[in-house]
Amino acid sequence: MAIAVDNPPAKPRRPAVWRKLTSLVSDLLPKGLYARTLIIIMAPIFLVECIVTFVFMEQHWEQVTRRLSEATAHEVAALIDIYQNYPQDDDHRQLTELASKRLGLSVEILPAGKLPPTRPRPFFDLLDRALTTELKKSISQPFWIDTVGNSHHVEMRVSLGTGIMRVLVRRNQAYASNWHIVLVWMVGTSLVLYTTAIVILRNQIRPILKLAEAAEAFGKGRQGPPDFKPRGAREVRQAATAFIEMRDRIERHVDQRTTMLAGVSHDLRTVLTRFKLQLAMLDETAATKGLERDADEMRHMLEDYLAFAKGDGGEVAKPANVVEMLE
Repeated sequence: MAIAVDNPPAKPRRPAVWRKLTSLVSDLLPKGLYARTLIIIMAPIFLVECIVTFVFMEQHWEQVTRRLSEATAHEVAALIDIYQNYPQDDDHRQLTELASKRLGLSVEILPAGKLPPTRPRPFFDLLDRALTTELKKSISQPFWIDTVGNSHHVEMRVSLGTGIMRVLVRRNQAYASNWHIVLVWMVGTSLVLYTTAIVILRNQIRPILKLAEAAEAFGKGRQGPPDFKPRGAREVRQAATAFIEMRDRIERHVDQRTTMLAGVSHDLRTVLTRFKLQLAMLDETAATKGLERDADEMRHMLEDYLAFAKGDGGEVAKPANVVEMLE
């Protein structure tokens, strides 16, 4: 009678690319606990900073710049309306004083002519793009702007037919120029957080490193750190206390074994001494000489065994050729 046995479904294997990627990441990551803990703490902070910076640059900074550019464009449009709809003196002093005192703009009416050629946009063209867009919405006359030439001012020229209105506006009046303050605060607070994390981690990981050092030294039969004692977090203290108790139990076991072997050594040596004394009382023959050699050999074997059992074998480490030993 045949019995059908359902084989359990095989576990899906990870793709080879995923295995290679995880292996590469594992090779690149540091192997120490301290470095890995630092990465675990600092990586989220760095990621949050990148996200906040991106959101600030793309949303807040752009929005503030657009609002400032919009206000500047409205002011320029108002000056154009005043120039075209209200009578002006010959040197346009009233218009320039109004713009300077009320709006913080430097206005100059130039003779009619052609506007300068358009300059290439800078790499960071947020101000150029925002101001151009808002001027197109507010005025219908041809205009030209320069956001690169003067680092502290933005120059705008508007062709009015009878002349060209040249307007100079402070850069911080049309552009959110204090963005670096936010970045400085972010970098400064990050450095403070990183420094605090490093100090705290060093204090928390030092007991673990001491425990590892003590365990390694005890496993190799060497003297451990003299200042080793339970420190740090509760779990680390529990592990250190358990290690100390285990070490004490092993040392007591070794002491008891040494004491037992010392007693066995005394008893065996007593029997061996009586045996040698009886041999000495016999007549010297070839048989007794052989027995004496056997007794001496037994004594040496017993002493070597007891010394090895006590850990006092005294073997000296010497360089050896493994190839010759295998041959």
